[in-house]
Amino acid sequence: MELTQLEYFLKVARMEHLTRAAESLSITQPALSHSILKLEAELGVPLFERKGRNLKINRYGMMFSKHVEMILQEVERGKKEIEEHSNPESGVIHLAYLNILGVDLIPKLIREYQLLNPAITFELSQGDKGAILNQVEEGYSDLMITSEQPVNETYEWVPMLSLPLYLVVSNEHRLADQASVHLGEITGEPFVGLKHNCSLKNSLLARVHHENFTLAATYDAEDLQTVAGFVAAGLGVSVLPRTAGLNLEGIKWIPIAEEGWRWEVGLHLNKERFLSPATARFVAFIKEKAGL
Repeated sequence: MELTQLEYFLKVARMEHLTRAAESLSITQPALSHSILKLEAELGVPLFERKGRNLKINRYGMMFSKHVEMILQEVERGKKEIEEHSNPESGVIHLAYLNILGVDLIPKLIREYQLLNPAITFELSQGDKGAILNQVEEGYSDLMITSEQPVNETYEWVPMLSLPLYLVVSNEHRLADQASVHLGEITGEPFVGLKHNCSLKNSLLARVHHENFTLAATYDAEDLQTVAGFVAAGLGVSVLPRTAGLNLEGIKWIPIAEEGWRWEVGLHLNKERFLSPATARFVAFIKEKAGL
């Protein structure tokens, strides 16, 4: 049973005349007649009483037409909903992002975009890197803003933000008054680290190995805000980007003397996935901001 068969049936049921119904549908009368006969054969009952080209819907046809009307109405509602969600002027953008980015970057980005596109809405989800990657891979989100570049070639990376990383210590720490610090100076210090679901962890470990010094990991926190809280309490030192949500009282931010210690944030998207016109337009906006 095909959707066009149902549309043809409903048109004939309303007009009760094959020729006029065929003209209204812009098809030939034999083609319409064949479609109705095929539908009746599939259902196993006649839907009309025939008198030449005039047809009168019977009780089976009346019974069936009620359901067909509901089906076609639902199809139209579905088409309209898809159109509304994908419309570049008024659609919905499904975006996932790291928790820490919800304090500053994401609200500002959405506000800037909606000032230019006031009818656009966002469906947002946030979490650690594993949670938001799962959102994208499962298709619940089309885009992800994160701090870890993709290693898979099916994903595209659009840089958005680059911030310096700092050594963070408590106000009472012995290094608190330093203008800058070489990270070798914190060898053996209690270090507040990150669990595997934080994207900064892998980058930090790779840099530590390259610089040839060791960290005495004391605590592994779930997110950057918790790291900042532990440092402020004097429970260890850490390395963090100086971003909104982390500027707690009791913390000193010390520039790192070694070059290259930066925190990169960017848009992560699957190049093989269909993007609605609304989403594609948002991606173009981010690329334009990045100068790409």
